[in-house]
Amino acid sequence: MKATRVLLGVLAAALIGLGATSASAATEIQWWHAMSDALGEWVNDLAAGFNKAQADYKVVPVFKGTYTETMTGAIAAFRAHQQPHIVQVIEVGTATMMASKGAIKPVYQLMAESGEKFDPQGYLPAVAAYYTTTDGKMLSLPFNSSTPVLYYNKDAFKKAGLDPAKPPRTWPELAEDAKKLQAAGSPCGFTTEWQTWIHLENLSAWHNQPIATKENGLGGLEAELQLNGPVQVKHVQQLGEWQKTGVFEYGGRQAADKAKFYTGKCAMLTASSAAYAAVTAAAKDKFEFGIGMLPFWPDVQGAPQNTIIGGASLWVLAGHKAEEYRGVARFFNYLASPEVQAASHQRTGYLPITKAAYELTKAQGFYQKKPGTDVAILEITNKPPTANSKGLRLGSMAQVRDAMDEELEAVWAGKKPAKEALDSLVKRGNDILRQFERTNR
Repeated sequence: MKATRVLLGVLAAALIGLGATSASAATEIQWWHAMSDALGEWVNDLAAGFNKAQADYKVVPVFKGTYTETMTGAIAAFRAHQQPHIVQVIEVGTATMMASKGAIKPVYQLMAESGEKFDPQGYLPAVAAYYTTTDGKMLSLPFNSSTPVLYYNKDAFKKAGLDPAKPPRTWPELAEDAKKLQAAGSPCGFTTEWQTWIHLENLSAWHNQPIATKENGLGGLEAELQLNGPVQVKHVQQLGEWQKTGVFEYGGRQAADKAKFYTGKCAMLTASSAAYAAVTAAAKDKFEFGIGMLPFWPDVQGAPQNTIIGGASLWVLAGHKAEEYRGVARFFNYLASPEVQAASHQRTGYLPITKAAYELTKAQGFYQKKPGTDVAILEITNKPPTANSKGLRLGSMAQVRDAMDEELEAVWAGKKPAKEALDSLVKRGNDILRQFERTNR
């Protein structure tokens, strides 16, 4: 009996050793990302789900700070030959990544070499267009994508005698509703987050107006900004007038303005569709809210067109082994599967990046249970993207947006008329683009 116990112990030890060898044999894939807090948990769960689904590869997600910190850190790591396999990069960093000669492995090339099935036509056109070449070759994998929508306080609408089921469709309608809301006690009609992304970049696409020449930079370098056209000038000038009366109230750059909506001070908010979870949490037990499409100017022929996305995509860095790239390709197919995409969309408020994930979410009844959560999909698929509404690909876009913020703030403060501010923006922005091109040729 003792000999049997010893033999069983030896066999158990051997099996444990085999298990350890098997586990260590899994090829490790490093994934650097910029998602913190609840979104960081989502990223960790995605990696864990893939790791559990197969035993050949192990994806290791690593939080590296902000989008800017993550991208610059990955480029620095590449130069030191310590680069991760995958890095999450903000959408306006696309031109910078493309200019990083020899540092990236395009997704279309990765998937072809790995033998994994890959259909770029299965992605939502307005999402895929942002990360593909003009001849349809996908450079990076769409990951977390969002688009701007209109959130509105249904309780405030009822108090003002407005139909809470009918958000304003046009900017003139929004102004009229805002005045009624103010008369009923709301201090301000609407506020906004990400004024550059929503009220210049998306405004242009939504009205089929160019952001820049060369298909907003998607057609190559040497693009010139065109953000000072009649539609942009009219919109910014009108926002400046509304700022004086409280129809519109500016409260800060990027996402700072949401607080005005959360507290009930402003009855409407233009913000990212990915703000859904945050708005839901903030409004809980305070007021009921609804979601409408981004308003448009009805006198612009063909409007509305389609909105464009924000968010980020996943880039594959060069310099790794073929077996590791096969693991990256398998992970990408896992991320893009309808089940994983649908669950991610429903959990985070980001768009489903594929048509199949959208259809699955619809079939599961999610949009009926959560009214308004399909508005973002309806916006980006409103019409097939044009050269003006596929997105943008301009170098040093973070610095260009800083110039946008400064010029818009000059209008809100009454220091400049819209035309002067936007003319200045175009000049300053073009100087930044030329500097980027000189540095990255």
